Amino acid sequence: MKRYAIGAFVTFTMALGQIGLQESAEARDESLFDSPTAIQALSSEDIEKIVDQRIQDLIKEGKVPGVSNATGAPPQPLNIRGGKDLQELSKPRDGKKYGSTMQGSGQLIYARPFVSSPKAIVGGYMDIEYFNRANQGNSYFDQHRLVPFIYGDISDRVKFAAEIEFEHGTNDIKVEFASIDYLIQEPVNLRAGILLLPLGKFNLLHDAPLRDLTERPLVAQRIIPSTLHQPGIGAYGTFYPSALSKLDYEVYFISGFTNAFGGNSNNLTDSNITVTKGIRDARSDNTGFDNNNGKAVVGRLAFSPLLGIEIGGSGFFGSYDPKSKRPLAIWALDWTLQRGPFELIGESAWAYIRDNNLSKTGTPNGQPRRMQGYYVQLNYHFLPEWLSNIAPSFFKQEVSTFTAVARWEQMNLGQDLNDNTEAGKLGEWERLTLGLNFRPTEDTVFKTDFQYTPMGQSGGQRIHDTAFVASWATYF
Repeated sequence: MKRYAIGAFVTFTMALGQIGLQESAEARDESLFDSPTAIQALSSEDIEKIVDQRIQDLIKEGKVPGVSNATGAPPQPLNIRGGKDLQELSKPRDGKKYGSTMQGSGQLIYARPFVSSPKAIVGGYMDIEYFNRANQGNSYFDQHRLVPFIYGDISDRVKFAAEIEFEHGTNDIKVEFASIDYLIQEPVNLRAGILLLPLGKFNLLHDAPLRDLTERPLVAQRIIPSTLHQPGIGAYGTFYPSALSKLDYEVYFISGFTNAFGGNSNNLTDSNITVTKGIRDARSDNTGFDNNNGKAVVGRLAFSPLLGIEIGGSGFFGSYDPKSKRPLAIWALDWTLQRGPFELIGESAWAYIRDNNLSKTGTPNGQPRRMQGYYVQLNYHFLPEWLSNIAPSFFKQEVSTFTAVARWEQMNLGQDLNDNTEAGKLGEWERLTLGLNFRPTEDTVFKTDFQYTPMGQSGGQRIHDTAFVASWATYF
């Protein structure tokens, strides 16, 4: 350690030769460094102190180029270990952001604009869930999602947003969206990146702290597979037809669904769009892969005639096979009606998968070509005044609320199959969910739900099921 410290001292002294250290060399007969034995007896900390002190003396004497002590202010200690604050490292060198003085240096990791002007904001959400189903195995807890958000204001016109999802601990890690927005005017703005597809409204507002029930609707799991995201580019904006009304739109060109009929190490000779899983397995988290050259288009148009009412229509169209010969189309209608403490929301979706009933060789495979599903959900928000009177710090009238929820949903993943056959019945679902949740603040929710599923399936088998489901979720 002592050798390295001495070497550092010698190197630093040589670099400052132009300062006039020869003056100090003339006085070496009285210096500690005249004696090798004395040098060896020094610790590295002692040597650093000696060098720091010598530099301060030179500054006082005005012998350090570019450093003035004319004000008489006490000189600031210099860090001879090469450390610089981030702001200094990020300053332009010779008018260039990444000057030649940084080449080959460990300081290259700081040669980025965020150092000189921090712009990013980090947030996110997490949830933990509990499931106890009568006919689907043991009860269990699931730390389902930990989702960090990153937002950045690059400039007044350039914005960045990203969401990284950790599911089931570390079982599944993916970038759910990462987009760059270029703001032009409110009616027209550009967006590119990994996009949350505007196919139905639920796919855009799927965060656990936003939902009033633990599980996502069936139609938003299998016909519009949540969370549906794909790389692409497009535009979005808002118009105001009248003083009270608003018209929002989004439209993007994207890669489309993949993985059907082979490709990307997938040796399937058949479609992966099935009567048991719907379209869910046709999505892909591999954003660098597309099994065909036919790109897809997706868009949503939402009209709000007045505050508290919104009707949205959306659609998707693109190929799902390697030869771009089999198109897949999805249409969705969503609605939101709010009046006082009541809220009525819902969504309906239809899918047509051409030739999905034929294998790669053209033989019938028994898979569906048509799917349809919907849900209707009624929410009632309330907070008893007597609770606020008893415990005002826990039940705050301004921010806390209870919500009673009832949701009915139906889905048929084999709409064109004979529902008198077992294969046709396998795709039929019906479910009623009743829930009660409490929000101490708008960003945190504790949910308890009861599910009654008179018609469903699990593991390729038809079931009749009941379940108790609970969860906690919060933004942070």
